Amino acid sequence: MSWQNPYELTHRAAAVRGVTVAVFAVLVLAFFRVQVLGSDRYEVQSRENRLRPVSLPAPRGLLTDRDGVVLADNVPGYSIALLASSVDSLLVKLDRLAPLLPLDSAQLAAILRRYRSAPTEPVVVLRDAPFEVVSALEEQRAWNPGLVIQSDPKRRYPFADVTAHLVGYVGEVTEVELQTQAYRGARHGTLVGRDGLEQVYEDLLRGRDGVKFAEVDALGRTVREASEVEVLQPEPGQTVRSTIDIDLQRYIAGMFPAGRRGAVVAMEPTSGEVLALYSAPSYDPNAFIGGYDPDAWERLSTSEEFPLFNRATQARYAPASPWKLAVAAMALERGVATMDSKMAMPCDGGMRYYNRYFRCWRTEGHGQLTLFEAIQHSCDVYFYQLGLTLGLTNLLHDAVALGFRERSGIDLPNEYAPQFPPSTEYYNRLYGPRGWTNAVTLNLSIGQGENAQTLINMMLFYSMLANRRGAAPRPHLVEERRGEIRAMGLGEPELGGLREALVAVVNRGTAAGAQIADLHIAGKTGTAQNPQGPDHGWFIAFAPVEEPRVVVGAIIEFAEHGSSVAPLVTRIIARHLLGPDAVPRGPIRSLEMPADSAPDPVPILPDTSLLRGGTTGPR
Repeated sequence: MSWQNPYELTHRAAAVRGVTVAVFAVLVLAFFRVQVLGSDRYEVQSRENRLRPVSLPAPRGLLTDRDGVVLADNVPGYSIALLASSVDSLLVKLDRLAPLLPLDSAQLAAILRRYRSAPTEPVVVLRDAPFEVVSALEEQRAWNPGLVIQSDPKRRYPFADVTAHLVGYVGEVTEVELQTQAYRGARHGTLVGRDGLEQVYEDLLRGRDGVKFAEVDALGRTVREASEVEVLQPEPGQTVRSTIDIDLQRYIAGMFPAGRRGAVVAMEPTSGEVLALYSAPSYDPNAFIGGYDPDAWERLSTSEEFPLFNRATQARYAPASPWKLAVAAMALERGVATMDSKMAMPCDGGMRYYNRYFRCWRTEGHGQLTLFEAIQHSCDVYFYQLGLTLGLTNLLHDAVALGFRERSGIDLPNEYAPQFPPSTEYYNRLYGPRGWTNAVTLNLSIGQGENAQTLINMMLFYSMLANRRGAAPRPHLVEERRGEIRAMGLGEPELGGLREALVAVVNRGTAAGAQIADLHIAGKTGTAQNPQGPDHGWFIAFAPVEEPRVVVGAIIEFAEHGSSVAPLVTRIIARHLLGPDAVPRGPIRSLEMPADSAPDPVPILPDTSLLRGGTTGPR
């Protein structure tokens, strides 16, 4: 064994002590930097790690009618959510709550999807929780760490199916929507408008959510609500006042014949304010509160009656005889006819055009008529000849200019554009350059053929007829868009003649059975051919003729003729202008449908092919 030099040992010991001191010095400096110099930053980070934000849902703004009657409001409700540190932790907590909150596979998938999108926030498990469930969970809160039960205003629609197609409903915002500007400020789980005014005025109705914080431990379990942190209170959405007269809306819903399908619209012609808009069959938007029941949604969305379909703005029908006023207006504007003009061929029940025979609805014929009388009696043969006199090119051009290819612009979502040929090139593409004849003009002249209009667009045209200058603003339920006016190029003499002819329709013509005492009503009946079943019935009218204050239109499927629809419309006009005591009592017999004679359900789909036909039924 060799002995080391004592000097060398002393030197090594000194080196070790120096290294040790240096290491401790570095550690002391590091601790000093973290605990003293960086204490504020790490304190904030620590607080952020133990505080989880909990959203406080903002109440949606109210929707009211023109007099402030509430159409959509909020009532107290509760939501149940969970804070979890991982997916596995969330599944354990859900399993623990299963006896009180049973979930199917679709609900579980939705919860997991929400959690993965925002893992640091409470994930909503149940909206609109029953009070009994809330009470039971409150009693077990100590055994369910991470449970968040809070007040969550829920939407309520007091008039249910009466206003469903107007007001719409709400549903949870999707992941895709959260990425768009339209839903800026929304969070996972935020309820947004899904149809009707709820959707169109989403930016006004949706408030700004508040936030509070929950304190959690290292495992993500809720310790307590952090009362030392200031709570940001939610800001409610704005109240949106509509133009709807709910009393008139309820009257229309009550008067609409049971078992029938169709729509009714009432509006002020001078302002464009929609007073009522009803589509049948309807649905109850309250059924969607708290989330969609898959079975209920399946029944609604697959029903052969299409209750979710707004027949006032989305269904397209052949406009039938109400369209004849458009053809008459085109002829007057171009100077090819006057109100006293007669056609070369009197009506003897039909008209032969080459090898086809085009019938009039009145098989015995109308005889020789003026344009005024042809409108009054809705003579098809007269309008066949008027269309030929006008010419197909002019007819198509003028119809497009009058807006019969455009949406009305009403502030409701998913309005469908009418279908109408833009030019003769349409027929060249459809049938080939030599594959069609001028017979298409005859069909178009009486509102059949390649022509399908929505009720709301026809209402806009009749508002133009009602107004003195032949112009009308866009129909609207809340906001009027300045400058959006449609007009026809007729002077007051021509417009006055058309209005007087429409008065004759109600007083002595096809709608004579719908007169109302003390009211001067102008209107036009129509029967739209339906190759899938019984014909559809139209009637559009306005009153008082001297200074029109309301236009009311109705389309009822399978009504067979427009004269049966007219009493419904004139009663609505009387109810609005004269009050409830002026309305005739009792049901409208012409629209009653015995249960054993109801037509088979026929879907009127948004992409329904255009109706074509060479004849029309009785008016």
